[in-house]
Amino acid sequence: MNIVVLLKQVPATESLVSVAADGVSIQTGDLKWVINPYDEFAVEEALRIKEAHGGSVTILSIGSDKAVEAIRTALAMGADTGVLINDEAAIGRDALVTAKILAAALKGMSYDLIIAGQRAVDGDNYQVGTAVAEYLGIPNISLVIKAEVTDGAVQCHRTIEGGTVVLEAPLPALFTTQRGLNEPRYASLPGIMKAKKKPLETKTLSDIGIQPGDLEGPSTRIVRMTPPPERAGGQMIEGESPQEKAAKLVKALREEAKVI
Repeated sequence: MNIVVLLKQVPATESLVSVAADGVSIQTGDLKWVINPYDEFAVEEALRIKEAHGGSVTILSIGSDKAVEAIRTALAMGADTGVLINDEAAIGRDALVTAKILAAALKGMSYDLIIAGQRAVDGDNYQVGTAVAEYLGIPNISLVIKAEVTDGAVQCHRTIEGGTVVLEAPLPALFTTQRGLNEPRYASLPGIMKAKKKPLETKTLSDIGIQPGDLEGPSTRIVRMTPPPERAGGQMIEGESPQEKAAKLVKALREEAKVI
């Protein structure tokens, strides 16, 4: 069972994010970078499937030299090999172009199953995993909270409004992860030491058969980034009794907030 995990390095969710001077990007100098949390679920699920069925887990990512840290973390968790697409023309692309690049890299790899996070917490566009499956012409199941590999197929429980649905797809297939699928393991000290010696290959676009001119322009672009408006301080409602406080609250909602 050859499994490929699509992984992205993102700013840690606790990082203080500021808009850069260009108004369309964020300042990155002081940010802490980590594996996208939904991709951690993907790595963990790949490792569990490998432990149950044998095979190998390969991490595939697009990024700069810094993305090596995230790949090495996944290798320390137990993945076997890593592939980084490190090319200036590939970094910072929109979701569909990113998916096209990943699909091109996957066409040169051996895989039975591809696992990806349902979304990246920086872009929040939910598109890359599904688009990769479309470019490859393989089945896709999204928002998976339980997965089980059987003979030549993967059976997945996915969330829908008000419940779950069970779907099965023949391999090769791709599914994306949702919270509740598993609890990602921590990298052990021996795992960290072993990760330093595990193979990690860096490729350019030309290495995977793409020339810069082959990539179409973005389907979407960022026009402007602004921080959210600052929230005003809360107002305390004083009163001698619950009835008096309730009356003052209703009055404030009607006359000041104008919501009733």
